[in-house]
Amino acid sequence: MEAGTQAWLDEARAQIGRAPARMAIVDDDPPAQFLYPEFRLYRRAFEQRGVPCAIRAPTALSWDGHALRDTDGVVDFVYNRLTDFALDNPASAALAAAYRQGAVALSPHPRAHALLADKRNLTVLGDRDTLLSLGLGAGDATVLAGGIPPTVTVTADNREQLWADRASYFFKPANGFGSRGSYRGDKLTRRVWDAIAGADYVAQVFEPPAVRISASGVPLKTDVRCYATERGVILFAARLYQGQTTNMRTPQGGFAAVLTTRAEPAGADGDQD
Repeated sequence: MEAGTQAWLDEARAQIGRAPARMAIVDDDPPAQFLYPEFRLYRRAFEQRGVPCAIRAPTALSWDGHALRDTDGVVDFVYNRLTDFALDNPASAALAAAYRQGAVALSPHPRAHALLADKRNLTVLGDRDTLLSLGLGAGDATVLAGGIPPTVTVTADNREQLWADRASYFFKPANGFGSRGSYRGDKLTRRVWDAIAGADYVAQVFEPPAVRISASGVPLKTDVRCYATERGVILFAARLYQGQTTNMRTPQGGFAAVLTTRAEPAGADGDQD
């Protein structure tokens, strides 16, 4: 948590040119959120670093033309937990206005989501030839294409072919989160397929998840997440789950620590002279 807190404060400084004076953790109806206890932990962590922190719903914020405010004063940094990534919803109007005017540091902000989280980016990141044409080095292009299953945008031209080959694909909304609206092709019905015809979707070649066996013999699907900033990796965490998605309620599932070791220099044997 220490490294993560500092990363957020560094980002705030980069956006507004100084350390934030007061911040808010913002989500819809925060006390009702499953991770509300985490919000409280981060509030304490930020306050221990000298930054007063509130936990607010977006509707508790107002824009006066100069500053973003809540009932206790000006807010110049927002740790954004909303899933309204583009700040299009009416409830996000004050936050959107402050962001557009550069009056608040926002993490993550709409531009970051568009560049880093929109799933249509996978159509480029998983295509080695496209990466090379954009000037990426051959080594990096090979690593990315080798780790990202081939992905295409669902269009009117390829819809019927994708439907015919659906068992080979996983379908995801371009701006989705938490696996909402995502479907394994072999479980996708024609009714649902027709219902999502007007939405922005990508089709990604299906890769079965890795499986680990718990100490009690329970098989759990596993993926590893890497949390990083421009400074480098902060931590790794493994998600353990059953079913299609992580729900943090699977017995023996949830997040697990991933321990890493630093490679020894060539020739190191641990002996002392």
